[in-house]
Amino acid sequence: MNWEKAIYLFENYLKIERGLSTNSIESYKYDVKALVNFIDKKKLKLSPLKCSKDLIQEFLYDTSSNINTRSQSRIISGLKSFFNFLIFDGKIKISPLDLIESPKIGRKLPDTLSVKEIDVIIKSIDLNHPQGIRNRAIIETLYGSGLRVSELINLKLSEIYFKEDLILITGKGNKQRFVPISKLSKIFLKKYIDNFRISKNISEKNSDTLFLNRNGNKLSRIMIFKIVRELSNKNKFKKNISPHTFRHSFATHILENGADLRTIQQMMGHENITTTEVYMHLDTQHLSRILEKYHPRGKI
Repeated sequence: MNWEKAIYLFENYLKIERGLSTNSIESYKYDVKALVNFIDKKKLKLSPLKCSKDLIQEFLYDTSSNINTRSQSRIISGLKSFFNFLIFDGKIKISPLDLIESPKIGRKLPDTLSVKEIDVIIKSIDLNHPQGIRNRAIIETLYGSGLRVSELINLKLSEIYFKEDLILITGKGNKQRFVPISKLSKIFLKKYIDNFRISKNISEKNSDTLFLNRNGNKLSRIMIFKIVRELSNKNKFKKNISPHTFRHSFATHILENGADLRTIQQMMGHENITTTEVYMHLDTQHLSRILEKYHPRGKI
């Protein structure tokens, strides 16, 4: 088996068996191709079935000087998935990465906005602008339901259940979950749908797509980032604000107000609760207030 065929089969496995997104699949392929380039550079004639632990270690050492610890950990994870696939497919018996550990990386805390900062951003949206109501609905939905950008731009009209106050979200790996609609999200979504979206010349393929651009086509990820960046610049925020910042703020604020981690995990669509646990570290002042309020030794 040559590398081209192995990568092709690996791609189909990730798509069909694991149901990964296009972006995730491309990341896995990128990691494997980096190994292939290293082998080619050394002018070795090695098939995927003949890679040794020593070769992998040499490759990782070669790349370690050019990338950070987080990127190196991701490459190891990608290669482990590739060679585990070869085991799964019966092509090899032992992975050359079995005894190779990923470097320990510090947990990076995401940037968040305070409730006051969220209010400042939302109030700065010009509702008289042709796209103002749409942009308000976008920000309210990002923050009100904690969506990823990919989930937002792929939202369908048929997936919004106003009567039940729920949205059906298709997340990573095509896994579906219901998340609540906040009251303000509901108000501005209805305003956008009833008064602005209907005025667009919408093509048949976008007839069920919720958020559209001025030409009646589906919004891109880049456009959502542009909307958020313009609002950030308008309010002269020094924080690095992106659409994901609203998702992090959503989780942080409902945790501060008493939501449990399991509920947050379900609403965020996290496969592993350890991903959700990062929000426990965001607001130490909040944790101090909890200690003061509930611990018998919290007050003097």
